[in-house]
Amino acid sequence: MSTEEILLDVEDRMEKSVARLRKGLAGVRTGRANPGLVDSVQVMAYGVPTPLKQVATVACPEAQQILIRPFDVGTLKEIEKGIVNADLGYAPNNDGKVIRLNIPPLSTEVRRKMVKTISDLCEECKIAIRNVRRDGNKQADAAEKAKEISEDERDSTKEQIQELTKKYEDLASELAKNREKDVMDE
Repeated sequence: MSTEEILLDVEDRMEKSVARLRKGLAGVRTGRANPGLVDSVQVMAYGVPTPLKQVATVACPEAQQILIRPFDVGTLKEIEKGIVNADLGYAPNNDGKVIRLNIPPLSTEVRRKMVKTISDLCEECKIAIRNVRRDGNKQADAAEKAKEISEDERDSTKEQIQELTKKYEDLASELAKNREKDVMDE
């Protein structure tokens, strides 16, 4: 395996770790409505568990409300059940055509729990990034042992992997810090 292949693999996997963090942070509640809050909802549509986004449009017409408009009005009851079963803490209001979820303001205690959740998600991401670094370093060592690359190339590759690690850990910290700010400022 060449140094370029090792570095591309490492960078790709680190990027995926940060993407998972972004997705996890999108699901963390702030005081504002956000379509990402219902991304995890599964709906039994036509006998098959289906993500909510595939059976309805999700919008936020107001800062404290999520509006769910099904493509087929016949799935309205199933969407309502899916929201209740997802245990999001919101009571769906069904008017026969759309479902409205009112997002209550967060208490200080709940905000602190959300910040803890954000910190945990960030730390999981950093651990994943460090695991990718370890794997990349092992690949570099194995390539050097197999005489595919020289010692100098191996050392250079390890330095580049460390730079990528720092870059992606800083990115994860920045994302978490911004999300914490959103949660506490509301």
